[in-house]
Amino acid sequence: MIAISGGPRDAQFHDLAGYPMLARPTQRQNDTRYYNFGTLALDGYFFQFMSTFNRPFRPNEEEEPDRNNLIRFNGAKLIYSPDSGRTWHNQNGSTPVVWEDWNQRSREALVFFEEDQEAFSLLTILQMGRNYEHNRDGYIYVYAPNGNTEGTMNELVMFRVLKGKLLERSSYEYFVGRTAKGGAIWSKDIMARATVHTFPRGWVNSLVHPYAWHPSVVYNAPLGLYLMANWGMGAGLDGMWFSRPSYLGFWIAANPWGPWTQVHEETSWLPAGEPNARAYQPQIAPKWISDDGRSFWIVWTDFQVTDEKARRLAAEEYKRIANAGTSSETDVMRSAMSMRQYMPYYAFNVQRVELVIA
Repeated sequence: MIAISGGPRDAQFHDLAGYPMLARPTQRQNDTRYYNFGTLALDGYFFQFMSTFNRPFRPNEEEEPDRNNLIRFNGAKLIYSPDSGRTWHNQNGSTPVVWEDWNQRSREALVFFEEDQEAFSLLTILQMGRNYEHNRDGYIYVYAPNGNTEGTMNELVMFRVLKGKLLERSSYEYFVGRTAKGGAIWSKDIMARATVHTFPRGWVNSLVHPYAWHPSVVYNAPLGLYLMANWGMGAGLDGMWFSRPSYLGFWIAANPWGPWTQVHEETSWLPAGEPNARAYQPQIAPKWISDDGRSFWIVWTDFQVTDEKARRLAAEEYKRIANAGTSSETDVMRSAMSMRQYMPYYAFNVQRVELVIA
């Protein structure tokens, strides 16, 4: 977890002291991966959903993907800090945080694990101002793709939970539909969930590991509306990820559960007109919404390779480390520096977005 000070043009990055280490050399090459996606700061607590895979990455995964055993997001672990990030706990209150290995993961250890269609493995928490100050009904809202395949990953599902109950899975209420007057209907049965919104088809990859339609959702308080950014994977005809530019869209709604109206679409997302851009995962930075709500900043990263020779050399080094079974801090730094040579935009990129109000 990184703390950021300053604005989008002069952002400064700081390690959050006390955050549990989740990287080499603490973790071995084949240990379970965890990715921190859904994060919330509330009343001195930090909460974070950590998405995890169904199996380890192999050293040559991108060159020779296994069509019969795709890497998929299949669960999420929930960790929290009760003291603004100084100490961290597992969902059950125990400390320090335990990064369960492949055989220890279960529905007791993870808040979501191997659910129907592997839904709720990629979680996004609705951001509603500092300390959730713009929230009025007492609920936290959380979104996720409904699965890992074309036809499910482009379906958005969601749940809500009272502010003081986020650590209690039994308190989660899943969206199951809207009333005639536009209200929401909720159920504690995850199997009763319904789709909140459906994104265009044709933007979910089927090789390496499916990854698309993971949204960013914020409340734009000055305009009194909910704003969502989302993206689709630019896959090739063979299903390979990052084979062409991604999809980018923005949507607005009057309520967290929609209905959502699209206000912008790019079927070939090329920031700054860069033809080789492979931009993905746009995030609306809630701190950088303007005072009048008419502009905001998005943050994204870019998977494009600018030096294929450097990439091949780095891949060989990666295999060497993986086959050795251990990795030192020197190995980690060397790997990071080599990656910068061939993927210089795999970083913190920002862009200002202006809203035209009719």
